[in-house]
Amino acid sequence: MSPATALSPFEVESSRAHFPALRQEVNGRSLVYLDNAATTQKPEVVLDAIVHYYRNDNANVHRGIHELSRRATDAFEAARATMARFLGAAEPSEVIWTRGTTEGINLIASAWGNRNVGKGDEILLSEMEHHSNLVPWQMLAARTGATVRYLELDDQGELRLDLLPELLTERTRVVALNHISNALGTLNPIQEIARQVKAAGALFVVDGAQGAAHLPVDVQALGCDVYACSAHKMCGPTGIGALWARRSLLEEMDPWQGGGEMISLVSKEGSSWAGVPHRFEAGTPNIAGAIGMAAAAEYLMGVDREGALRHEAALVEAAVAGLQSIPGVKVFGPSDPARRCSVVPFTMECAHPHDISTILDAEGVAIRAGHHCAQLVMKRYGVPATARASFYLYNTPEEVDRLIEAVHSVQAIFG
Repeated sequence: MSPATALSPFEVESSRAHFPALRQEVNGRSLVYLDNAATTQKPEVVLDAIVHYYRNDNANVHRGIHELSRRATDAFEAARATMARFLGAAEPSEVIWTRGTTEGINLIASAWGNRNVGKGDEILLSEMEHHSNLVPWQMLAARTGATVRYLELDDQGELRLDLLPELLTERTRVVALNHISNALGTLNPIQEIARQVKAAGALFVVDGAQGAAHLPVDVQALGCDVYACSAHKMCGPTGIGALWARRSLLEEMDPWQGGGEMISLVSKEGSSWAGVPHRFEAGTPNIAGAIGMAAAAEYLMGVDREGALRHEAALVEAAVAGLQSIPGVKVFGPSDPARRCSVVPFTMECAHPHDISTILDAEGVAIRAGHHCAQLVMKRYGVPATARASFYLYNTPEEVDRLIEAVHSVQAIFG
């Protein structure tokens, strides 16, 4: 038994049984799926919830008085209540359905930013942000004449929090940071940062795409103002996400899209808006997606999440140790296991990340290669791309061994 195989107190096999996609072969070998930071696999309960809606309750919501519409509306709003519970929101109306984290951040940058950010104001981001939590703010700055500033990274892939006090000024209007870096795996101390941001009087937006997938989230305890997440990162379907914001904040915001459902009254002279949250949900929503996301949230709330975190941490630690034992391999991200979650990015002296991914795929191991929509991270560490293995609650110690064996194959081919 290898060191990696000896790890893991979490009952991973009982978890794996819920995910049918994991029971397949790729290129003649059992699939090792290590691209979870891009998207996770879906448990049967999520698939069943989506199919049940389409088979039994398929109708538009909020607009009909017939039985199917009533059932669809009830399921849709019950899903919102589930997501409020999952995120620790004060009430369901603080949860807005979006297409995902990207749309949620764009919504805030437009609906809140256009009204509250102006020339001479500052927007504070970090060098580790996914483009979804970077480009919308750059676009806001271009529209308003604001300035974007950046919190730097240290050599270990952690935020230079010692620089935060001097970056937070009376001109700072919004701070937007990720909970967990998709490119480095860095786990950011959101509560600590929130205290400083609120003391400066700025809005604090958290990109929770990775955070909600791995961590028990309580937005009120975190102290942020806005938290955005995506279903497909947390066992749910693609094309749906949830945006949480304090109700008082939402009440101050105008809609960012116009259409059906988001209105109260329409006349030739103008329109008035529906209440929160519906004013931000123009058009027919992704009803099945919302139901599927809620099913994923229910699934995760039924899991021993602390045990899953320990299990994932053990896998990450074993993967880091195994990769670092291979000559010519460089692993990026925090060296402190307590500061890293799920993601293990690496490069090899002998092979480009795309070649690494291609060879690993031939051995049935799925990883991601590229800049991971985080080009500032690549620039900071002087690489064009990395190979990225990312773990989830259904991965096993044996799969870590398969990863290390496959990287040895790359070394043998190119070394």
